[in-house]
Amino acid sequence: MQTHDIRNRFLDHFKASGHTLVPSASLILDDPNLLFVNAGMVQFKPYFLGDEPPPYPRATSVQKCVRTGDIDEVGKTTRHNTFFQMAGNFSFGDYFKAGAIEHAWQLVTGSQADGGYGFDPERIWVTVYKTDDEAIELWRKIAGLPDERIQRRGGEDNYWDMGVPGPGGPCSEIYYDRGPEYGKEGGPVADEDRYLEIWNLVFMQDERGELSPKKDHPPIGELPAKNIDTGLGIERVAFLLQDVHNVYETDLVRPVITKAEEMSGHRYGTDPVDDVRFRVIADHARSGVMLIGDGVTPGNEARGYVLRRLLRRIVRSVRLLGVHEPVLPEFAAVVRDTMGPAYPELVSQFDRIESVVRNEEDTFLTTLTSGSKIFDLAATETKDSGGRVLAGDKAFQLHDTYGFPIDLTLEMASEQGLSVDEDGFRRLMAEQRRRSKEDAASRKVGHGDGGVYRAVLDKHGVTDFLGYRDLTSEATVVGLLSGGEPAVAAGVGSEVEVVLNRTPFYAEGGGQLADTGRIVGDGFVVEVHDVQSPVAGLNVHRGKVVSGEVTLDATANAEVDPTRRRAVSRSHSATHLVHAGVRRALGTQAAQAGSLNAPGRLRFDFTSPGGAVPASVLADVEDEVNDVLLNDYDVRAEVVTLDEARKQGAIAFFGEKYGDKVRVITIGDYSKELCGGTHVHRSGEIGVVKLLSEASIGAGVRRVEALVGLDAFRFLAREHVLVAQLAEQFKVPADELPERIGQTVERLRAAEKELEKLRGAQLLSSAGTLADQAEDVNGTALVAVATPDGIGGNDLRALAAEVRNRLGARPGVVALFSADGPKVSFVVATTSVARDQGLAAGKLVPSFSPAIGGRGGGKPDLAQGGGGNPAGVPDAVVALRRTLADGTT
Repeated sequence: MQTHDIRNRFLDHFKASGHTLVPSASLILDDPNLLFVNAGMVQFKPYFLGDEPPPYPRATSVQKCVRTGDIDEVGKTTRHNTFFQMAGNFSFGDYFKAGAIEHAWQLVTGSQADGGYGFDPERIWVTVYKTDDEAIELWRKIAGLPDERIQRRGGEDNYWDMGVPGPGGPCSEIYYDRGPEYGKEGGPVADEDRYLEIWNLVFMQDERGELSPKKDHPPIGELPAKNIDTGLGIERVAFLLQDVHNVYETDLVRPVITKAEEMSGHRYGTDPVDDVRFRVIADHARSGVMLIGDGVTPGNEARGYVLRRLLRRIVRSVRLLGVHEPVLPEFAAVVRDTMGPAYPELVSQFDRIESVVRNEEDTFLTTLTSGSKIFDLAATETKDSGGRVLAGDKAFQLHDTYGFPIDLTLEMASEQGLSVDEDGFRRLMAEQRRRSKEDAASRKVGHGDGGVYRAVLDKHGVTDFLGYRDLTSEATVVGLLSGGEPAVAAGVGSEVEVVLNRTPFYAEGGGQLADTGRIVGDGFVVEVHDVQSPVAGLNVHRGKVVSGEVTLDATANAEVDPTRRRAVSRSHSATHLVHAGVRRALGTQAAQAGSLNAPGRLRFDFTSPGGAVPASVLADVEDEVNDVLLNDYDVRAEVVTLDEARKQGAIAFFGEKYGDKVRVITIGDYSKELCGGTHVHRSGEIGVVKLLSEASIGAGVRRVEALVGLDAFRFLAREHVLVAQLAEQFKVPADELPERIGQTVERLRAAEKELEKLRGAQLLSSAGTLADQAEDVNGTALVAVATPDGIGGNDLRALAAEVRNRLGARPGVVALFSADGPKVSFVVATTSVARDQGLAAGKLVPSFSPAIGGRGGGKPDLAQGGGGNPAGVPDAVVALRRTLADGTT
């Protein structure tokens, strides 16, 4: 049976039984606890936790999953995979253990002619959680399994959670006996190679905390409803039904190995060492293509690093099989052809996927060639000297200079019988981070390793910056990185870093954002979106190749976007003026602590031990700054010695390190600062500065934000129109608006308080009527009704308490519901007589809260909560009435 047929049979089986078909979620979901989606239930997690009401009572899906904890074991065994498909059926407070077991048994043992998998029921074994007597009895009753094929196991094996706080529960696993040729007798507890797990039925009922019940720690609570979450391994079922020995020989995985055989001339199954490489290629190719299809790109952190590692392990494995030409695009095409019928996005997005793997392979081949030579030399020297440990500085050199990931060095060392001084490596890495702390922010350091940038600097010298006087210049490409690695060329769509021997582009620094623009050469165009200086003296242009192919040593024209440059320069000059104005107003203790100069706006941070700056002071600063603009002062830039700059009274700040020569920006006689940024020629070019806000951003540090130039003009124009409209509405002159608005707000607040009192009194007046309408349910007076919409929690509690008091000495339960848009709140109160009979408010909540898609709890006398399904209130009332009638609390 083909894998796609196995997948479709699963979905068809559950669709026929009323399950909603839900497409696979992306491998990347917004869950801070997960790097990638690793189970079918992840996209349904909010429903299990009760954070969101489920849109359907039961669902089914086949979810793409990636688990990366065992990357190093992939290939060494046939059991480990990073990518797999998990088929699942889910119940959200609908059916529970009996339904899950019945559905699974029908599909697993049903005949293939009727849409089942046709497994021999006499070869099915199950395990259950050690205390789950109910599950054991259900397996006996539903499946007719004898006791000897039902085995109890502890939490490590038969309790499921995601490995992080969240939903979980005891589980029951279904195993298939492959026969005595695969291992010893005795069921799954004796041999899990012979008895292969194919399906895990999780009885999702608990919420785990930081400590897992798998380790016998108790759950921190119960989920709002009892749910079902199951996971069937599509690939495992495939190799059983296709009568092959493992996943790597199934119809969707073997074609990748076949392609590797064609390329290398080696044959899978003839050499154990080669077999490991074949399996690495097959597994990682599928994982890599699926990750790229969902938007992951190779990088040096988090998801991008995992993808990069997978792709590079493929390349290295192929090279060890004797193939030295590029291979990733061909493997990607095989994955597209095999997986495309189930995931058509792999076909529609293949051009992008192919481009990503091609660029990553090109950059890595350069790294691998140079780095492998260095590694081989270091390994030989280590062994010749009788050592068995590769020095930490050698591993650091490979990482820092050649971009070798440490895990690759560890892998290569292991193959030569060596270990690596990892502590020494990490110590050197820590020293490097300390040395480069000033530009350690990820955006500034960029994707390449520091050694790559330094190599360009050592070979070609510092970048000649022409941007103070020119916005265009001829230049030569002296450095090129693609995917964070050195490259000789990069084609259309590539994200690149370009180093020019000379440039008009300003690199971000001193609070000023970088220039943007284009690098245009013979047959290529690079759109520049950022410029950074990862090592002193080197400007690195980051952008995307939008046309042709950029190559190392190419001649080009560098063109800065003049509109953006002028806008940023206006903001930067305005920041100097705001700085000077704040110091004049508050004194020299108002030292600059940060800034941002962007098109049309600025942000200025400064120390202010005295706390908030009065609005009147800010108004004075704004007036003074705009007076400077009106006077249209000359803006001068000069390079002088640091001593001369200090003598002139130029402001230096941030504790920055300055060289012997510094650049001083002077605006009339108002401002003089050390600055390497770009500025206007005259203060009048700024136009106008409008201070918008002043606030604290930390202990003793304040932040002023402002608009500059046309953005400020537009803001003032909008503000003028708004004030005019308000003056017309209130029928007062504009300067009287604050007083009139304040008076109006006070009257509204007083009216709202009076209305709240009246509403509360009116609400409480209905308590007697509600109490008189109490119905007798099994000897208990029950008041369960929907009150008017929009009643707040305090009022709802007060009303419930008043109704309870009106019930007198009777055993009574009061349950009040109030809808508010898409949500509903509830309060449950019990009389003392009812509590004496065992009716606790908090324990009654689970009996009806699933009907409104919610949760809640409280004490025996009073409980409250909410949900997301107001339409379910009638059902909740019925459920509560049934609970009291049955006496099941």
